[in-house]
Amino acid sequence: MTKEEAKELKDKLGYKNDNGWLKADKDSVFEFAESYKSFIGQCKTERETVKFVKEEFEKRSKKDDFFVVNRGKCIALVRLGDGFGMKLIASHIDAPRIDLKQSPLFEDTELALFHTHYYGGIKKYQWFNIPLAIHGVIVKSNGEVVDVCIGEDDNDPTFVIPDLLPHLSHKVQDDKKVKEAFEAEKMNLIVGSIPLDEEEKDAVKLNVLKILNEKYGIVEEDFISAEITLVPALKPKDLGFDRGLIAAYGHDDRICAFCSKEAFFDADSKKTIVALMVDKEEIGSDGNTGAKSRFLLDVVIEILKRKGISPDFINVGEFLKSSEVLSADVNGAVNPMYKDVHEKDNASYINHGVVLTKFTGHGGKYMANDASAEFVGKIRRIFNDANVKWQIGELGKVDEGGGGTIAKYLAVWNMDVVDCGPSLISMHSPYEIASKLDLFETYKAYKAFYESD
Repeated sequence: MTKEEAKELKDKLGYKNDNGWLKADKDSVFEFAESYKSFIGQCKTERETVKFVKEEFEKRSKKDDFFVVNRGKCIALVRLGDGFGMKLIASHIDAPRIDLKQSPLFEDTELALFHTHYYGGIKKYQWFNIPLAIHGVIVKSNGEVVDVCIGEDDNDPTFVIPDLLPHLSHKVQDDKKVKEAFEAEKMNLIVGSIPLDEEEKDAVKLNVLKILNEKYGIVEEDFISAEITLVPALKPKDLGFDRGLIAAYGHDDRICAFCSKEAFFDADSKKTIVALMVDKEEIGSDGNTGAKSRFLLDVVIEILKRKGISPDFINVGEFLKSSEVLSADVNGAVNPMYKDVHEKDNASYINHGVVLTKFTGHGGKYMANDASAEFVGKIRRIFNDANVKWQIGELGKVDEGGGGTIAKYLAVWNMDVVDCGPSLISMHSPYEIASKLDLFETYKAYKAFYESD
């Protein structure tokens, strides 16, 4: 066999996982990335994401489109089509962050601080001494809802969780394991330093309360009925001399939510299509806004009503069983400094396209959704026919760690489900890294899925 014949055979028989930029339409990729950067910079909480998507819907919806919102934290975009069942792309719109405790404000060493409680899987040390912004809602005793967003505007103050200086950290931090060195109860946020009155006890705290009362009309007890979040006060930025990457907070998983939204509005589908965005994935999908809730059932019931079909137990079950789902979530790309935690032949790589993750979980596939070979084969054909750049990927070596998505909570309704989304470097950090190429290929993949038979 000649060298040329061997190469031809390799091209014909081998699995290719090469860099997508080599054949990409760079102008289209970069243009799409700009709209995403605008979205990810504005949507730093699930409430803000739902509000943004609703406003987009008002501008771009079509005749047979409608949406369903659950408690301001989940949204489903729906376009009615022919047949029974739906093409569903489901993402989550919460992200790892720092929340305030219900009674947060206190004073110590003449500084006013907030008690916090971290949300989701974070490396605590990454959140010290970076600029943080305060986002959320406060519900006053009279029922009035006050929106809060401080720290994003250039003229706003910023907020910081202070770390210990290296000169004094040897015993307290340096000689301990990382998980023990950074204590959650010491992740307190500095919010003030000027006393209101020399004679008054906790005068700095009182001055902060006065400022908040003047600005928002709230009193200290109103924090008890508030949902206040600390997020990085960092803007999305192009990363690298070639601008091929995007650094931003919240890629996991709002990058998938954005791509599903764009695919929903752009798709030309004969079937019913749904873009579902839910809350609470980062803490197990529990609660009445997580993927374990009845929200998906509520969406299906509304679809059946609008189709003139009785939303009884049998019809709801048959509709779900006849549906196909992409669980739109990210994977962990190989980090060049930590390659050893991956098995290279089954890892995902930046710039190699959207990732198909057949199974999640950890160890022996515990707590996993494991998609069927038939459904994975169908998705392969859809992506190949649409010239989508895609790859496969596990989340690390078998006994190295692992992770979960909402896929298993969707599969419980007897739907075919597979995970599908871009891979990230520095996932769950305050400033995650995504590829513009992978972002665009994810959009193409979702659009192709919506438009497929």
